[in-house]
This record gives sequence, structure tokens and C-alpha cells, in this order.
Amino acid sequence: MKKIYFLVTSLTICLFTNAQDFTLELFTSQAGNVVNLAHAGDERMFIVQQNGQIKILNTDGSINSTPFLNITSIISSGGERGLLGLAFAPDYAETGRFYIDYTNTAGNTVIARYTVSDDPDVANPDGTILLTIDQPFSNHNGGNIKFGPDNYLWIAMGDGGSGGDPYGNGQNTNALLAKILRIDVSGDTYTSPSDNPFVGTDGADEVWSYGVRNPWKFTFDRQTGDVWIADVGQSAIEEINHQPSTLAGLNYGWRCYEGNNTYNTSGCADSDTMTFPVATYSHSGGRCSITGGYVYRGPTYPNLTGKYFYADYCSGEIGIFALGQPAEFVAELPGTYITTFGEDVNGELYVAGSGKIYKIIGQEMAVNDIDKLNVSVYPNPVTDYLNIESDKKIESVSVYTIDGRLLLTTENMDKINFSNYPKGNYILMINYGKMTKTIKVTRK
Repeated sequence: MKKIYFLVTSLTICLFTNAQDFTLELFTSQAGNVVNLAHAGDERMFIVQQNGQIKILNTDGSINSTPFLNITSIISSGGERGLLGLAFAPDYAETGRFYIDYTNTAGNTVIARYTVSDDPDVANPDGTILLTIDQPFSNHNGGNIKFGPDNYLWIAMGDGGSGGDPYGNGQNTNALLAKILRIDVSGDTYTSPSDNPFVGTDGADEVWSYGVRNPWKFTFDRQTGDVWIADVGQSAIEEINHQPSTLAGLNYGWRCYEGNNTYNTSGCADSDTMTFPVATYSHSGGRCSITGGYVYRGPTYPNLTGKYFYADYCSGEIGIFALGQPAEFVAELPGTYITTFGEDVNGELYVAGSGKIYKIIGQEMAVNDIDKLNVSVYPNPVTDYLNIESDKKIESVSVYTIDGRLLLTTENMDKINFSNYPKGNYILMINYGKMTKTIKVTRK
């Protein structure tokens, strides 16, 4: 699988993959143990920290010194526990209501409602618990919450932890674990919408879909309303699920299947009754756990429109997927544990982990213009001189080592002498003004 490596220059990390060119711009390096990002319908971003604090991130990259909310005293934190989710009510501007998902001191999942104070940058300290779900183990807590296009609160719940779903929660529709829940929180207490699939029949009223193992981030496409679920695998396969958010009662297959592979089909229904992922990847190359993201629908970068961004927590790789195309990792942030993506009020995307938040910057030109850019380098692998040919005016060419060390910047657009470089891989960055093309070159 093709991998394009990040090249670090100042605060910008450049990445290019054919017509899916984008840049990651460091927005802040003070995000702490960030596990989620959200907006409240305005220009601010809210950083959810696993240790129990929510911080406000301003448009200039500064972070307010006073937390928006601090619940460190009522949570358990560490491993897969902590403050995990945040969702602002669709009518937040009028009601000031927002919702959080955390593990309490007993390790159980809590969904609670809070309100903003008279100061828009500080919440009232006391909340109302709406729902508590027992957790038999410390891992697989899910934790992501979102308001769907239907204005109901959706909740991602893992299977309860340990390994292999020992209690069979995945296929038990009466259990709230291993589910996507959907509840109405518009009143003082929560209710289950009447069109939830198990209302009035066998199964828990709160359940919308089931058979997930540990959905580490689900999101809604702001244009189509479709739901995207990234589900962490057991030991071999990570998966991406995509369906219209109007389809109720879907069975995503766990513990019977891990991705498309059988896992433990004892007592399972026929596979025809299950919904399988639209994309998967294996644990090769140090990968271990998917972090789900968003479909880009912002107005600024047309070349990213309709692309679903995701990442692997362990390898630090970022992938892009579009329906009908293969999922592919196209970049990596070495040494970064990518924990979340974020979408701001305008639809622009962010990616975060290891205390840093980056903004995803695409190309501000038409996709057709990018497609028309042709450049070739030869011979590759190269021994002595590398020739460069392009149908556009090149402003400069830079050579980097694979770990991002700059070796050369030149305005010699025709050829570069590689004879003095050690054998190995290098990155060639060809600058066309607003756009840069990156090509991997091997010195043999």
C-alpha cells in the first residue's frame, strides 16, 4: 500500500496523494489528553480531555485558561475510561443545554445533561444524570455522542470489554452494550423515540442498531445525513460502516464477524441478516485501532469534498475513503496517537492526538485543475542525475530525507544530482506556487 510521509517545516505538515492533496496545519500543541472535539454552533471549538475537563479553543489557536467544565472529581480516568463525549443540543443557543458521556468512579457509563452559565465560556458545575449503564470491564466504553439529523441524541456503546464479547452483548438486543443508542432528551428526562426498532417488542427501547464491538467515533455526513461508524476490531480487522441514518435495527455483526471475517458464529443468525462494513484494514504495519472521522463538506476545499477521513491510533496513519473506491492510508504522523477528528461550525476538519490539534487544509482550486498537473521524474530509482519534466512552471524543488530533514532547495528545474546522497528513499517537493507536488524517489 502506498504511503506518503509527512514533511515537517515550521508549523505546517504537507501531504499529497494524487488529486486528494491536503496539508495539516498545527493549530495548537496545548490540547492535553484530547479525546473529542465539538462546536456549539459558533466559531469556538471545545476540547474534551479524558481527565475530565472541557477547554475552549479559540479561532486564533489560544485556549481559555478557565475550563468550560471540570468534572474530574466524579469520573474514573485512565486506559479507556474518562470523560469521552460531548454534544451540544440543536437548540443550544436558546436552552444552553449540552450532554456529556463519562465513566463514573465505579467505572460505569453515564450520560448527563449540563447547562451553560451566564458566562458563555463557563458551564454550570452541576449536571443531571439521564442514563447510567453498567460496565463489566474497564475497556470498550465507546463514549461518542452526537445529535443526529433527527435531533435525537445518538450514543455509541462498546460491548462491555474484556475480549471476544464474553457476555454476548453484541447480538443481545436487550442489552445496551455493543449498540448505537438513540434517545430523545428534549424533556426533563429521556424517552425512546417511537420509531426505535425495539419499542413495543423484544429488545431494549433505546437501541437503534447493534452488533458493534467498540465504536470509537461515529459521525453524520452534514450533507446527506448518513451515519459513519468506525468500529475497533478484536485482533485482526478494523472496520468502517456506512448507512443512511434512517435505517433502524441494523446488525453490524459482532461477535459473529470481525469485519468481513468470521469470529465466533456459535448461535449466530444467518449472515444475510447482517450489515457488513464498506471498508476494512488489517493490523499489519503496527496498526491496531481505528479512529473514526468525518466526511468533508466544508466550502473551502473542493478536492476534499465527499472524502471520509479516518486514522489508526497506533501507527499514526491517516486514511481517506470514498464510496466505490478503496480505503487507503495516505499519510502518517510518527509518534502521534490519533484519538479524534473534529468538525467546526463551517464544516472544516481537524485531527488531534498526543496533545496536538491540526487543521486539515485542502487545495483552494478546482479538482480539474489539480488533475491537469502533470510532472514526471526519471530515472527512479536514480543513481546519479534525476530529470524533472512538468507541463507547468516550477518555482523551486526541495529534497528531504524520509524523516523530514531538508537536504536541498534549488531553482534548477531540470535535474538534480543525487550521486552524493546515500542509498535509500527521499521525498522530492516540487513547488508550483499555490500547490506542491510530492514524489518519493529512491537512490539505488
